[in-house]
Amino acid sequence: MAAEIVRVTTEEQLRWGLDIRMKVFVEEQKVPAEEEIDEYDVIGDNVHHILLLDEGIPVAAGRLIYYKAGTAKMQRIAVHKDYRSKGYGRILLLALEELARELGLEASILDAQCQAENFYSKLGYKVISAEPFYDAGILHVRMEKSL
Repeated sequence: MAAEIVRVTTEEQLRWGLDIRMKVFVEEQKVPAEEEIDEYDVIGDNVHHILLLDEGIPVAAGRLIYYKAGTAKMQRIAVHKDYRSKGYGRILLLALEELARELGLEASILDAQCQAENFYSKLGYKVISAEPFYDAGILHVRMEKSL
């Protein structure tokens, strides 16, 4: 695996990331498209998108928004089905965390699907929500990590 980490700066790159998310969240997990796409799906100062490429093929995508003072919120972390269990999710999250540190942020927060809680725990995230909650019809827990 030779993942190329791309900080999204073009509309084409953004579209590649959105395509991955549509496959993962809308097609596979049946999240309504109108809930998946939102005001942060742009290139701008208030959001940062990262894309992973494998031999030029987009395989994973995620984004970082500003949550509160000093804290990034990692969102829409998705790995194409054919590339799961190969380390791409880990690389993507570490790249988002590195970007957050470069932006001067000190903590990362995310809403993890319960089925992915163990994945995030292995990367140092701790559950901070009192109990699981539904987002887009899927059970989640809120998790946090100091950067």
